[in-house]
Amino acid sequence: MAKRISLREYQEGVVARLKTATATAQVDARLGVRIDNRNWLIDLADVAEVMPVPTISPVPLAHPWFRGTANIRGNLVSVSDLAWFFGGTPLLSNPANRLVLLHPRHLPHAAVLVERMLGLKHLADLTEVEADGGGNWNGAQYDDAAGTRWQVLEIPKLASEPTFLQAGLN
Repeated sequence: MAKRISLREYQEGVVARLKTATATAQVDARLGVRIDNRNWLIDLADVAEVMPVPTISPVPLAHPWFRGTANIRGNLVSVSDLAWFFGGTPLLSNPANRLVLLHPRHLPHAAVLVERMLGLKHLADLTEVEADGGGNWNGAQYDDAAGTRWQVLEIPKLASEPTFLQAGLN
């Protein structure tokens, strides 16, 4: 006969296993996104939420890459077009576009537009290659098994970039 276990012991065991599995998955996993025809990796800890693009209200006297504000569950969130900010072409509206809300510890009530989501990528499945420079927010570069290049987007560095923080025109 099987050993009897109390419900409390069982629940504690499940919680412990879930915590271990979640911690292991988050260390290695990155969110894959497409911005200006490039593949980017974002640390999951830097993302609060990903959602379809809501209505964005433009803000006068702002840089063109600053698209405006959106109402997310009663909170006004600033929305920036990263493709345009990076010097590329403005993002054209598409059902695949997504709004990535940044974790509030970096910038409260801030979000960035991305072309589309590319799913979770595990660093263990990628090969690090020599980085070819770029903005201060560019991190390591990786190639996947198919030879696709992935660039790490350093959200903390982007969130402290003076040109990104100054959305208003001088």
